[in-house]
Parts: sequence; structure tokens; C-alpha cells
Amino acid sequence: MIVNLARRAHDHNWELDPITRSLLDTDFYKLLMLQFIWKHFPRTHATFTVSNRSASVPLGDIVDLHQLREQLLATQQLKFHKSELIWLAGNTFYGKRGIFEPAFMEWLENDFSLSGFELAVEDGQISLRFEGLWTETTLWEIYALSVIDELKTRASLKALTELELDILYARAKTRLWEKMERLRGVPGLSLSDFGTRRRHSFLWQEYVVKAMSDVLGPSFAGSSNTYLAYKHDLEAIGTNAHELPMALAAMAETDEELRSAQYRLLELWQQTYQGELLILLPDTFGTTQFLRNAPGWVAKWTGQRIDSKDPYVAGDEYIAWLKSRGCDPRKKRLIASDALDVDSILGLHAYFGGTIRNGTSPADFRSAHDFLDGNKWIPEGRIRFSAGWGTYLTNDFRNCNPRGDESFHPVSLVCKLSEVDGRPAVKLSDNFSKALGPASEIERYRKIFGLEGVMNLPVEI
Repeated sequence: MIVNLARRAHDHNWELDPITRSLLDTDFYKLLMLQFIWKHFPRTHATFTVSNRSASVPLGDIVDLHQLREQLLATQQLKFHKSELIWLAGNTFYGKRGIFEPAFMEWLENDFSLSGFELAVEDGQISLRFEGLWTETTLWEIYALSVIDELKTRASLKALTELELDILYARAKTRLWEKMERLRGVPGLSLSDFGTRRRHSFLWQEYVVKAMSDVLGPSFAGSSNTYLAYKHDLEAIGTNAHELPMALAAMAETDEELRSAQYRLLELWQQTYQGELLILLPDTFGTTQFLRNAPGWVAKWTGQRIDSKDPYVAGDEYIAWLKSRGCDPRKKRLIASDALDVDSILGLHAYFGGTIRNGTSPADFRSAHDFLDGNKWIPEGRIRFSAGWGTYLTNDFRNCNPRGDESFHPVSLVCKLSEVDGRPAVKLSDNFSKALGPASEIERYRKIFGLEGVMNLPVEI
């Protein structure tokens, strides 16, 4: 697929390129969670709020509010196409056909709609909220983030000449090629595109995904972007997110119900899905407390995704926990997904995907230069490791701007569940810096769940 990205940007014909082209242009886990919500919580109300953790970047001054409103309204009017629904209903996901129930597919076709939104600019930042039924608001998360990120990109592109645009994309393509060159041929490597929410643009993500598929072959497992998986015959990748335990915790009536909500969610999830979709995301209220207090049956789940903890520490913690529960870690899956790039992907793959000799420590693999050093690594595997590569795959334009400024650098933009049926939602995470929710509620949750294993780390993206 050859797209003249510089020419497309220079022409500024945005009518050819609506940002959200399809309701499938979202992470696959959002559709899995939508069916889960439709099935178990169809009358629950929810509010989602956009927040810019890169506070020094005034998105409200950069992004044109009129264009943002138009793009959101255009997204709100979209419907699922018949061909998309046929693909969802009949395709095989994670080795299983019919993951999406016929009644759910009928609801998607006839009754699904997106909620309205409230949009303003406050203190130089975008203020954007979505409120309504949980089924009407949950999909807004990815659409909102990708729209804002691309409008930021388009605003920066408008400042460049055609020659400067050529240089910008030539540098970005060269960087992508250099990354793929380092990954190509690595034995046992498995990685996926997780970059929809903070992508440079839809066209760039599509270009990157096609390049990864062509160059890396079987090492590229697929994309979390459902539309790109549909369009390019790739595996759709994804399971669940923090939104679900946050919601069940918000609905709890007592401290004990709050403490057990994270496990109640797992009970409901495994009533709905099986196999490779049984992936733990234990850091919503702290990984260490989650594993320590987990019921015995939780160890039977297929694997764990690491989000906010040092992945070396979190992976070792999970492996030790599995062994303490009598499980063979080599039969389980470990997925890293937070702020990954080539060095961290190769280092983590070596550390978890290989057997370490001679007491080698995790630090030895935080730089990839000694990856495949025969004295340190044997391709056998401690656990089935895979990487979900996000922002630094689909939006790494750092230092690519020929004008030398940082206008194309990605920002840490999130759209998170903030209320459930009028009650505040909270995420603690394994990183103090990533906690979300009212300060008083965060403090209450910390008293209930504790602080063991939680660290204060910089938020990269």
C-alpha cells in the first residue's frame, strides 16, 4: 500500500479523510466490552471524561474547536455497515467463531447509538464529556482520543511547506524501517499494534500496520484496530480494560463489596468469554494486592497484561504467583503494553521469552544490544511473552519535524470512566502518577486496597 502522505497532508482536503471512517475504527477490546456491558449492565449510566496528562501542551489552543465538534458529530451519526456486521458475526477470533452473540449483533445493527457530548475549552485545555447509558458512552473513548490526536496532527501539518512535509514523513518512515530491521528475524517474537488511541493519523497507522505485516511476517500478530484487521485480513487483538473493574467498584455498596468487585468482574467475564480472552488486568487497584487475595480459580486464567508497573517486576511477580498456585508459567501468556519501544520489546522478550543463564538480572536486558547473547539467553521461554506496541509505533515523529520544534511529539491524552450511576469511578494503578478520580475517593480506595507494590514513576505516554 503506497500512500503519498505528504501530498495528502498538503492538499488539506479533509473531506476525503474523515477521522472516524467506521465504527470498527476502535480497539477490539471495546467491542468485547460493549457486548459484556450490553449483556450484564444494559441500564447502567456512565460518564467518560477526556484529560490531557501532558498539561504543558495547550490542546485547547492547538485544536480547532469547530473542527473537533464537526468530527464528533460525524462520528455520532455513523452506523455499522452490513458487511462489517457479517465479518464480526462470522469471523474467527482467538480461534473461536461466534464470539459475538446473534442478539448482540441484531442490537448493533438496529438499536446501537452513541451518546451526546459536552465540549468546551477551559484554561487552554479541551473539556470533553460523554454522558448516557454505559452502552452509549463506552465506545466514545477511542473515537474521542483518535479524533483529538489527529486534529492536533493536522494543525501542525498546516504550518509546513510541501518540501517540509516530504522531509517529515521521510524521516518517520526511515525511523519505522530502522525499528523493523532490528525486530525482523528475532526468534519467537510476538508483537501487535496497540496504537489507535494516540496515533499520528489514521492513514499513518494504516501505513505502519501494513509495513509491519509485510516486513515482520508471523512475528506481527495483528492489530487492536478492528477496522484495520477487517480491511487487511489481520487478527483483531484485545481483551478488556480498567473500565470494567472501575465500574463494578463504583457500584459497590460496602467496603467489602468494593474490595471484591475486581473478582466479581472476573466471574462475569468468564461467564461471557473463554480461552485466550481470559487475560487478567490486575493493576486497577494494585497488582500485588490483587494477586495476594485472588481466589484459587483466578490462576486458571490464560494470562496477564501489564500496564502501569515496571514490566520486569510485574512479570516476575506473576510468574512467582503462578508457581505458588501450582501452575506452569510456560503455559500462560504475559502481555506488556505500556510505553514500549524497540529496546524494551527486545529486552522483555529476551528476559521472559528465553531462559536466563548465570544469574542474569532484568537490568541486563533493558538495553537490547546483548539480546541473543549466547551466554545469557536460550530460546526456550519462561512464559509466553507478547508485546502490545502503542504510541511509539503509530506516532513516533519525535525530532522528525524539519523546523525543529516538538509540535508532532505525542501527548498523554486519556478518556476515562469518571462516573457510574452518579458515583465517582477510581483507578489507583501501580503508579501513583496514574491514579484517577476525586482525591477523597482515591484516598478511601487506598485505605481499602493498600499501597503494597505501588511506585511513583514518570508517565511517559
